Amino acid sequence: MDKNKHLQRHPIWHMVRSILIGVLVVVIAIGIVIWTRSLRQKDQLERQREVLADVLDREGELGLLELAGVTVNDIFYGEQGVSVFLGDMSAYSYSAEEMRNIAIYELANKSVVHITTVSIGLNTFLEVLPVQGTGSGIIISEDGYILTNAHVVQNAAQLHISMHDGANYEASLVGMDVENDLAVLKVELPPQVLLDPITIGTASTLKVGQKVVAIGNPFGYDRTMTIGTVSGLGRPVRTENNTVINGMIQTDAAINPGNSGGPLLNSRGEMVGICTTIHSTTGGSQGIGFAVPVDTAISVIPDLIKFGKVMRGWLDITMVQLDPSIVEYADLPVSGGLLVSQVRPGGKAEKGGLKGGTQRVQYGSAIIYLGGDVIVEVHGEPVSEYADLYSALVDTHPGETVEVVVIRKGEKKVLQVELVERPEGMEWTVR
Repeated sequence: MDKNKHLQRHPIWHMVRSILIGVLVVVIAIGIVIWTRSLRQKDQLERQREVLADVLDREGELGLLELAGVTVNDIFYGEQGVSVFLGDMSAYSYSAEEMRNIAIYELANKSVVHITTVSIGLNTFLEVLPVQGTGSGIIISEDGYILTNAHVVQNAAQLHISMHDGANYEASLVGMDVENDLAVLKVELPPQVLLDPITIGTASTLKVGQKVVAIGNPFGYDRTMTIGTVSGLGRPVRTENNTVINGMIQTDAAINPGNSGGPLLNSRGEMVGICTTIHSTTGGSQGIGFAVPVDTAISVIPDLIKFGKVMRGWLDITMVQLDPSIVEYADLPVSGGLLVSQVRPGGKAEKGGLKGGTQRVQYGSAIIYLGGDVIVEVHGEPVSEYADLYSALVDTHPGETVEVVVIRKGEKKVLQVELVERPEGMEWTVR
């Protein structure tokens, strides 16, 4: 008989086979149970994630941690993640927000100076008397350059700088940009004196609602710190000399007389703006202050140090701002813009195609020429008055070519015109 057939009929073999089948069935059953349980756990985890995500959306990180039974006193959000302060607040001397404010002040305080100006004025009896003013300034270099507002130092006969340690020095005006209300001063220091320049940030990443800090000398109170938020961005603000500073930062941080020229800082202690003006009916802070973006200052500081002014581009033409009387008299098809009265013979504007007028007329105390182009757009910005042209060319330089849109005999023409250096005193403009 075949040995294999004999083994298949042997009782022990049947027992072994039954055991193996049983073990296999048990293993499969256990596998099914484990797989089913893992599916349930996965489903539970997914539901938990959904619940936690909902709590996070509604309550934020604070609500999520409190749901987990964690007592949270403060949370600080930074580039490295989220810092959480736990436990009883009696264990801490300061909250996270307070520590952040203290750190900002300690980082920037030594970079802020108190500026005292002396100018010459006349009293009611026409007697010459010294007039004292105050403001703030920002140390921007170790070799003594200080940034402030133009209106703080304009017309000053003497400038004095008071440092954080009480040391006083005389300063000189290096350069001034009235249109952006910025000026650079210089102090000559003994070799052993070391300055602490401000840490410069950028205003390009600011968000409305972000915390900002102002440090300055309001009403002569040295190194006063006020805290607020960014209330608005990109604000055009018309200054007292009728120019418009674009891109201004609006803040509700208290800015008062004496804060002018001081820094506006972010939560890292970086300067993002230069406090310059307040909107007030009483002369004090009413929750609307403005600061020049630090990026604007960075763009003009090199020119102020090198040339004493900003080398801006301009059109070498004589312009007249349109008013209803000129529009009606010349029968113009536009109500606003700058009339090109004359172009400089052989100049850049003439080479670029701009046309002046030929009809000589008396306009007030000046002689103007009608019949020329009417400028309605420059460098991509609409132009209806002088302030618009200043704004359009504020970031340009001599030698650059800009697009100028004009109305000529009722038709729109687009010209490419090379800019010249803006003349001192604006002798090419008829106001």
